[in-house]
Amino acid sequence: MIVVALATLFLAAVAALVRWAELPAFVLWTYVAASVVAFAVYALDKSAAAGGRRRVPESTLHLLAWVGGWPGALVAQQVVRHKTNKVAFQIVFWFTVAAHCGAVAWWASTHR
Repeated sequence: MIVVALATLFLAAVAALVRWAELPAFVLWTYVAASVVAFAVYALDKSAAAGGRRRVPESTLHLLAWVGGWPGALVAQQVVRHKTNKVAFQIVFWFTVAAHCGAVAWWASTHR
């Protein structure tokens, strides 16, 4: 799966920056913890959708991605097949991914 590779590569890059470029370790742990939470919330929302129960607001899913859970959200989208066909949702989600990748790349380029 390409998305798992993308999420793993991003987290590996952040881990490398923690190890060799003095990126604070809490950044890596924030990404990991937020990703686990995001994955779980996506799975719960998919289950709620299938069972006709109360759903998690899209704004909450976006917030989880924005605070660093986008790697877990990306994997969850593919594993549980949730929110993959909603174009408006995907536009906001991929903007979040690009912002995080850009921020980490910027940090890496300024802290050599």
